[in-house]
Amino acid sequence: MLYHLFDWLNEEGIRFPGSRVFDFITFRTALAILLSLFITLVYGKKLILFLQRHQVGESIREEGLAGQASKKGTPTMGGIIIILAILIPTLLLADLTKVYVQLMIVSTIWMGGIGFIDDYLKLKSKRLTQEKGEEYKKSNADGLAGWFKILGQVGLGLTVGATLYFNSETVIWREYRGKNPAADSTVFAKTFNGKTHYYVETKTPITTIPFVKNHEFNYAKLLPASWRAYTWLLYLLIVIFIITAVSNGANLTDGLDGLATGTAALIGVLLGIFAYASGNLVFADYLNIMYIPNLGELSIYIAAMIGACVGFLWYNSFPAQLFMGDTGSLMLGGIIASLAIIVHKELLIPIFCGVFLVESLSVILQVGYFKYTKRKYGEGKRIFLKAPLHHHYQVQGFHEVKIVTRFWIITVLLVVLSIVTLKLR
Repeated sequence: MLYHLFDWLNEEGIRFPGSRVFDFITFRTALAILLSLFITLVYGKKLILFLQRHQVGESIREEGLAGQASKKGTPTMGGIIIILAILIPTLLLADLTKVYVQLMIVSTIWMGGIGFIDDYLKLKSKRLTQEKGEEYKKSNADGLAGWFKILGQVGLGLTVGATLYFNSETVIWREYRGKNPAADSTVFAKTFNGKTHYYVETKTPITTIPFVKNHEFNYAKLLPASWRAYTWLLYLLIVIFIITAVSNGANLTDGLDGLATGTAALIGVLLGIFAYASGNLVFADYLNIMYIPNLGELSIYIAAMIGACVGFLWYNSFPAQLFMGDTGSLMLGGIIASLAIIVHKELLIPIFCGVFLVESLSVILQVGYFKYTKRKYGEGKRIFLKAPLHHHYQVQGFHEVKIVTRFWIITVLLVVLSIVTLKLR
């Protein structure tokens, strides 16, 4: 809104000293980080006191893990402050006419809302159990039904996929490879660095393949030629799968103080680099990556996300004073997946979201192997001492601070590796 205000004032000829700095994405990106940090650091404490007054505390299942008992009653639903610290700077500083900004605002509210409902129902179930006894809990669900969460993730996948596939503003510029650009009416020229470049605008559903020289892949090639009219359906299914997988992965990762928050902040730095590079014609040409018009505005949103996560870490680091709950973890996973798809780097997700991936796989393997051995031998066996994977290391005797720090270090290495793919092919 501030961006639009100063833009309108400049158009009307009303100038304030320094008002033109709002034209620069880099300035608004830096301001977004500072503002989101301010919101989380100042109002995070107020939220903790509010949640404590209303007895919004975490319910901990007794699993015999070190330090588990001390976490009981810690305020949860702290994801609310992350959502506000993302949305407020974005609404104030970003160009709200850009479809990518609008899409991420919707994604944040959508997934945050699903997580909030889940946390609220868990809290309500806890209070009713205290009033009516354990018999009530045995006969009633604790939190949002799993199928409803999946339905919400599918809804976001449909929204993101349909917008990217059908919206006329979500286009890609590809360099013209023909010999006579003047003869093609679809070709347009851009001059920078003293050289004229020719481009064509495309709506082709393509993505980036890491470590490959010709690094673009068209999803339509996955279908026979006679079925390619249905590429949109395949694309929607792929987007739905990615958003569901990453969102659940982030949710499973949120089991130790600061683990999901710090990991999401590091991934946010990477996505910010991708968004800024792909949204800048000069950088995109230098790196030989696809140029996506209007994508640079997402840098403001991503900066707000990074600032929100770092600020929240002030209260979420060990020993945590505040948990984000599903309100935060489902939301962060959903927006990370959405951002990766928007910048056409979704095939890099197994790399930079490696921590989310191994946490999810540990649960899938644990449950699958237990059911298989129980059916075959009559007694279930386990691969890990406890799943998700971070609990396995807890049972082995590692302090949770060491586990979290090492997972962060792994994420840093994976993020650097993902950045390297911009030039290493």
